[in-house]
Amino acid sequence: MMKNEVQDLYIDYLISSFGAVTATHLSEVLDGAISHDKVTRMLAQPAQTSKELWLRVKPLVRAIESDDGVLIIDDSITEKPSTDESPLICWHYDHSKDRTIKGINFISARYHSKEVSLPIGVHLVMKPDYQTDPKTGKRKRKAWFTKNHYCRSLLAQAVQNRWCFRYVLMDIWFASAENLMFIRHELNKHSIVPLKANRKVALNLEDKKQGQYVRVDTLSMEENQVREIWLEGVDFPLALVKQVFTNDDGSTGILYLISSDTNPSYKCLTTIYKKRWNVECYHQSLKQNAALEKSPTQTRTTQTNHFFASLYAYIKLESLKMATKRNHFALKNKLYIKAMQQALAELQKLQNLKECVT
Repeated sequence: MMKNEVQDLYIDYLISSFGAVTATHLSEVLDGAISHDKVTRMLAQPAQTSKELWLRVKPLVRAIESDDGVLIIDDSITEKPSTDESPLICWHYDHSKDRTIKGINFISARYHSKEVSLPIGVHLVMKPDYQTDPKTGKRKRKAWFTKNHYCRSLLAQAVQNRWCFRYVLMDIWFASAENLMFIRHELNKHSIVPLKANRKVALNLEDKKQGQYVRVDTLSMEENQVREIWLEGVDFPLALVKQVFTNDDGSTGILYLISSDTNPSYKCLTTIYKKRWNVECYHQSLKQNAALEKSPTQTRTTQTNHFFASLYAYIKLESLKMATKRNHFALKNKLYIKAMQQALAELQKLQNLKECVT
């Protein structure tokens, strides 16, 4: 059996599994049709990269490409608390949980069009070096490059590969002046990103030239208003809108969005940025439906190849979603019901066999 065939079986196994995923278990599921050694050798092949991901996803992306497509940059951490620490699996700060987490930190570029969202590029954040924290005196791992560097690398690759998109959507952590300048000047694309409330803006070009900036949360703005501002460190005007929303706990939240495209209306800008909200579904599906966190692999190469296999499993689920009109969790539930039906039928056979013996 060829390497690609073993990998495809492994990908299907990740989608079908409901527990820990191992080479031995896959071999057992297939009644020994392939040995666990073949699966292990497949995972030990040279580590997959973003290039292999692009080659695999390219036909599907080309099929859903449109002028309304957007490119979404986000990052997440897949937790690996019991795995030995390494440059790949180490401690990273999780903004959503406000604490450090041990695992794999990855940055994704996803192409979103026609309600389909596909990863077209990914960087795994490595921390091979150490530095001493001046406050605590403790040694901590350090990456060679910043997340913003990886962000710009993924964006440049997407443009080089000629994906059709006009807007880049990013989280607040990627809204640096350098990233905004890079997207507009180097890539000739527009961005829509949220701003922290303490970011400084000028109300007009003259104020900017004189260095007269104010915090964005001090501006008096109506929710449906679009206001032109100049962000500190950015040499072109930006459209600013203010979104007011109600949190799950009933509290009120405010989101400031900026766009390098100053022409769209409030509704247009907020509707486009809403396409980024499926980011949690992407991360949850990788972890819950594609077994991202369920492999006990121990080496950096096998861990990396399992990670990419989970990405390919997500892509297959997205393709099945297009064909069946069912989301990933509904598809997984359908597999679970089928598995339970077969398990119950097998249990009944065993019970009947026991009754025959007695």
